[in-house]
Amino acid sequence: MADHLEPLILDLVEWIADEPRPYEDVMDAWRTSCPRMTVWEDAVDRGYLTRDKARCDGRLTTIISATLAGRAYLNQNGRCA
Repeated sequence: MADHLEPLILDLVEWIADEPRPYEDVMDAWRTSCPRMTVWEDAVDRGYLTRDKARCDGRLTTIISATLAGRAYLNQNGRCA
C-alpha cells in the first residue's frame, strides 16, 4: 500500500472511532472514483472498521464502527481513540 494513504486511513478510522456512523454517511464522505485512493477498502481489509446492522429511525441500516484493532492503530499512531 502507498504510504501517502496512511494519513487518510488514520483520519477515516479516527472519524468513525469518534462516533459510529451510518454506511451512507461514510460513503458520502469517503467514496472516491480514483482507483489509487483505496482508503475505505484498506481500512476494512486491515480490520479497522466493522459493519453492523441496526435500527435507525425505524428502518434497518448498516452502521460502521471502529474495531479494537482500529482503535489500537489510532493509539499506535498518536491519535486518541
